[in-house]
Amino acid sequence: MQLGPHHFPDPPVFLAPMAGVSDRPLRLIARRLGASAAVSEMVTSDTRLWGSDKSRHRLDHRQEPRPRIVQLLGNEPEALAEAARENVRRGADVIDLNLGCPAKKVCSKAAGSALLGEPERVHELLTALVESVEVPVTLKMRLGLDRERINAETIAGIAQDCGIAMLTVHGRTRADAYRGTADYEAIARVVRAVSIPVLANGDVVDIDSAHRALAITGATGLMIGRGAQGRPWLPGQIRAALAGEPVPDDPAWEARLALIEEHLRALHSQYGEMQGVRIARKHLGWYLQHLGLGEDPTRAARASLLAATTASEQLGRLRAILSGITSEAA
Repeated sequence: MQLGPHHFPDPPVFLAPMAGVSDRPLRLIARRLGASAAVSEMVTSDTRLWGSDKSRHRLDHRQEPRPRIVQLLGNEPEALAEAARENVRRGADVIDLNLGCPAKKVCSKAAGSALLGEPERVHELLTALVESVEVPVTLKMRLGLDRERINAETIAGIAQDCGIAMLTVHGRTRADAYRGTADYEAIARVVRAVSIPVLANGDVVDIDSAHRALAITGATGLMIGRGAQGRPWLPGQIRAALAGEPVPDDPAWEARLALIEEHLRALHSQYGEMQGVRIARKHLGWYLQHLGLGEDPTRAARASLLAATTASEQLGRLRAILSGITSEAA
């Protein structure tokens, strides 16, 4: 797959943009572990808000390998165009528009997946973006507003006509949020309706589900979201498996401890100790969930870990839990 000057061996497997999750520390780790690309958390197109701590961190791409893909959120053509130009000046290689977020606070502002109900506005937004920058512009979308108003093929056709370089289609509607199962047959209809690359998104949690998603949708590649939470190595494993390459094993205990420590330290550095410790808690919950730990006797230790208030406490309690498990296994 080709996005401007950037080539991705088939089939590409991207880390999805996830607000509050796929920040710079996670993107760096996922890319190093084999993800084809990692899309930024959504950034508001209102540049007046870029002075906030949240936007400042979301606009941070230091040391990230190329291509750097920045996802924008907004519903005004001029604002999106200016935000796109400014991100390209800051080093963005690809601009992505969010038409997929189902969150109420986003949709209430007629942005994200709410825009699927306004095809004419979508045409205006995509035209403004494509004409504003020389880098590729991509689009992440859902199937429609709800099951009675599925219009993904129509939106995809508009996107192709506007010059969009790639689509990512999540196999749920806005109303579905994250309930139910992804509709791969609906994604397949989008794939057949356009000639540009399409990534399938939704419910890809392991190599078997990745093969199934590609087989049913006929997509060019995949985008992995929640399946990578607590497993930043998963997109790289899936990419290797789909390409017929040797698949890296899940990290062993010692390597996993080192990886989790690296992630925590990066979060503490990115956000400062107080905020970094708070943000790290959700990642620790996901990491522990995928360790296959029983509830006892680790329940108290897990609670203690998630209650840590300083970086040193968090790291120390993590080592105690995993070192204890390693000793028992030996």
